[in-house]
Amino acid sequence: MSLIASVSGIRGTIGGSQGENLTPFDILKFSLAYGQWVKSSHSSPSVVIGRDARISGELVSQLVISSLQSLGINIIDLELSTTPTVEMEVKRTHSAGGIILTASHNPAHWNALKLLNNKGEFISAEEGNKIIEFSKNLQLNFSDIHNLGKVSKNHSAIEKHVEAILASPILPIELIRSKKFHIIADCINSTGALALPILLDALHCSYELINDTMNGNFAHNPEPLENHLTELINRMKGSKASLGVAVDPDVDRLVLVDENGQFYGEEYTLVCTADFVLSQKPGNTVSNLSSSRALRDLTHQKGGEYFSSAVGEVHVVQKMKEVNAVYGGEGNGGTILPDLHYGRDALIGIALVLANLASTGKTLSQLKSGYPKYEMSKDKIDLNPSLDYKALLEYIKANYSHAQLNTEDGLKIDLPEGWIHLRKSNTEPILRIYSESDSESNAKRLANQLKELVIKF
Repeated sequence: MSLIASVSGIRGTIGGSQGENLTPFDILKFSLAYGQWVKSSHSSPSVVIGRDARISGELVSQLVISSLQSLGINIIDLELSTTPTVEMEVKRTHSAGGIILTASHNPAHWNALKLLNNKGEFISAEEGNKIIEFSKNLQLNFSDIHNLGKVSKNHSAIEKHVEAILASPILPIELIRSKKFHIIADCINSTGALALPILLDALHCSYELINDTMNGNFAHNPEPLENHLTELINRMKGSKASLGVAVDPDVDRLVLVDENGQFYGEEYTLVCTADFVLSQKPGNTVSNLSSSRALRDLTHQKGGEYFSSAVGEVHVVQKMKEVNAVYGGEGNGGTILPDLHYGRDALIGIALVLANLASTGKTLSQLKSGYPKYEMSKDKIDLNPSLDYKALLEYIKANYSHAQLNTEDGLKIDLPEGWIHLRKSNTEPILRIYSESDSESNAKRLANQLKELVIKF
C-alpha cells in the first residue's frame, strides 16, 4: 500500500492507514490544501472536477467536492470524463483550476488527485510543493452557510473537446471522413467508452468497442502494454479493421495495433503522429528522457530540432514552451499538440493517426517501416524505502564513467550502442529501468547490466 505526492499528483491505494494510503482523511487534507492554494490567487474561484470510471471514483469525488465547497469554491462537475477533457474545460470556462480523479495506468485499487492550474495544465513542482506544505499545517477560514460553493453539472464537455479537435486547421477532416476507417478499440472499462464513440462518430468511422462497460473492473492490467492487450491484438488478426487502438483509464495515453494485428509499440504512437504534424507544420519537438530516439531522428529528417525533458507531462510542456515546439509528448503513448492544448490527449492522437493514414494512403505497418528502427526494454525494481537513492546514482555513475551521463531525472546513460535510463517512478513505489538499442536483445542486455549493478548495490 502506498501514498505518493509528485508532479503526477496525489496518488495512492484506497483503504488502509491515513498518511500511508489514499484514505478519506488524506483526500480531505490535500483537497483543502489545493483549495487554500487556489484561493490565495483567486477571490471567487471555480474548479473543474472530472473522474475516470474507477470503483472508488464517486467516493473520492464526493470528498473532494465537499471539501472545496466548504471553502466557498464553486464546482463545475463533469462527472465521468477524461483527463484531456478536464484540462480543456478549465481553460474554456476560465476556471481557477481543475482536479482529475484518476490514477491513470495504475491498477483498480489506486486512485489520485491530478491537480491543474488555471491554464488547464499540471501544476509545477514548486506549486505542488506549496500545496504539500499547506497540507502539513492547514490554516483555513471556512465559508458560512450563505457562501458555500455551488455545484453545477456539465455533461457536454467531451462533445466540446471533440468540436475543438474537428476545428483544428492541421487536420483534413473531410478526407478522414471519406476513408470510412474501421477501428477496434479497447476502452479498459473506463471513460474511453464514453469519449471514443463521440470522436469516431464525428470522423465517420465504424468501430467495435471491447471492455466498454464503465465499471472500473478492469478486464486486464490498465497500463496499455503489449502483454496486457492480447484481446485487442487477437481481434485485429484476421479482421478488416484499419487499426486497433487502446487507451488507459483516463484517456491521455494512446497505443496502436496495426492492420495485421502487430503491436505498434507505445513509443511509435508519438512518432506516427509527429510524422503527420511535421509534414504540415515543420518545427521543433520534445519528448522525455525515457522516450525513443526515433522522434529525434524523425525531427532531424524533417529539418527541426529535438529536445528532451525530465519525465512527466509538466516537464515536457515546460520544455515545449521554452523551445517553441510544434509537437511533443511522452513515449508511453502521450501525445501533445500545443495548438489544441498543452496536455497529453489520446483523442487528438487518434485523429492525427487517421490523418496520417488518410493523407499518405499507407497502412499503419507501411508507415512504421519508414521510421527509424529501435527496440526498447522497460523493466522495474520494487523500491526499498530504506534505499539511499543518491548514493545509488553515484555508484552507477562510477561504473559508467566512460559514457555520456545526464542527471536531470535520475540517471540517463548514453552509449554508442544505445541508452539506459534509471529513475524513481512518479506514480508507483518502484525504480524504472528503460533502455533502447537497435534490437530487443541488445536493449535487454543493456538493461540487465544496469539492473545487476542496482541489485549488487
